[in-house]
Amino acid sequence: MDRLRPADRLRHALAKVSGEALGPHQSAVVRIGFGGTWLFFLLREFPHRRELYGPDGPWSWELAQRLVTGNHAFTVLLWSASGWWFELVYGLAVAASALLALGWRTRATSVLFMVGVLSLQNRSVFMGDGGDNVVHLMAMYLVLTRCARVWSLDARRARLRGTASAGAAGPVLWGVLGAFLAYGAVSGRLSGGWTAVFAALWTGAALWWLVERYEPEGERRAALDVLANLLHNAGMLVITAEVCLIYATAGWYKIQGSRWQDGTALYYPLRLEYFSPWPGLSEALAGSGVVVMLLTYGTVVVQVAFPFALFNRRVKNVLLAGMMLEHAGIAVLLGLPFFSLAMIAADAVFLPTGLLVWLGARAGALRVRVPLRGASPRPALSPYPGASTGPLLGALPPDPRVEPGERCKGG
Repeated sequence: MDRLRPADRLRHALAKVSGEALGPHQSAVVRIGFGGTWLFFLLREFPHRRELYGPDGPWSWELAQRLVTGNHAFTVLLWSASGWWFELVYGLAVAASALLALGWRTRATSVLFMVGVLSLQNRSVFMGDGGDNVVHLMAMYLVLTRCARVWSLDARRARLRGTASAGAAGPVLWGVLGAFLAYGAVSGRLSGGWTAVFAALWTGAALWWLVERYEPEGERRAALDVLANLLHNAGMLVITAEVCLIYATAGWYKIQGSRWQDGTALYYPLRLEYFSPWPGLSEALAGSGVVVMLLTYGTVVVQVAFPFALFNRRVKNVLLAGMMLEHAGIAVLLGLPFFSLAMIAADAVFLPTGLLVWLGARAGALRVRVPLRGASPRPALSPYPGASTGPLLGALPPDPRVEPGERCKGG
């Protein structure tokens, strides 16, 4: 590769970007992470859902309507002020989060996940702890990715049946979405921009289903694969850049603060009763000036240095582990678990592929060793070529109807 001319290197890079969905394991972890994070949040706040996002909240339906009219944000909750409509949207948001984490019909459920996230968050813009902004952005980026290539029900179905589009569930689901799209466009509840976005997503899904059904090995199928790979890789690039931007802006903003400069910034949140789920632990840490200083300066150094550490794999992995531990500490010490889960899920885009493959193999081996109750143990089988084992995939025998070299078509 080092002996190739610049033109040949560029040609090789373009062929790789267009011919392969890069980072399949990383995108799968991001999908599972954000789907699970939003699901846990919605379930935890289920008893308070009407106060947070519904008709009983302090941010009234009229105020939300005025705000959305001005900023043109998307939310289907403002299509109706009735209580049953809110309950329906909230329930669909819960279902979409669970299905996205499992990787079932991911092309459709990723759109439903985005609709649920945007609808709830844009209904009450003052609810959240910072992690909601990350979920908001990633919900839109995940629609572009082929994040179900591994560790998903789509990938499992593709291995067993030869295609991830088998069955009638996909067309039925997209038919329902198309009906809602038509209703929103005709009634004027969708702006022109959002109508174009959802129309493009629906048309792309329809074309993909038609080509995969009637010309699964032809040129049109190959062209759609190239387009899907380009969109996936662009989406992964945007996610990577977004995470770097978050840490870079946070780190450089902290440098300008006097409390971060003198090493005492973390002392104050540790002393706040509202952010002290474990008062004894918070007091012990706040009582040590050395620990506070090290944590304060360490936070700034890690956040500022991380975007530059991407040029060195070993340094990047060390700082990545430090950032994940930092967010785990925020979850425990400051009582912000969903913010921390969202950031850890975003950080997962930088996890080494070797580590993820190893974890998937270990999870698959564990599933084989611990069979379901009432099922007889079976010997471990070699995973299907081209796909990693995991909690959802296990170690399944190869499908004799599919050629060993054929890639999984899910995602």
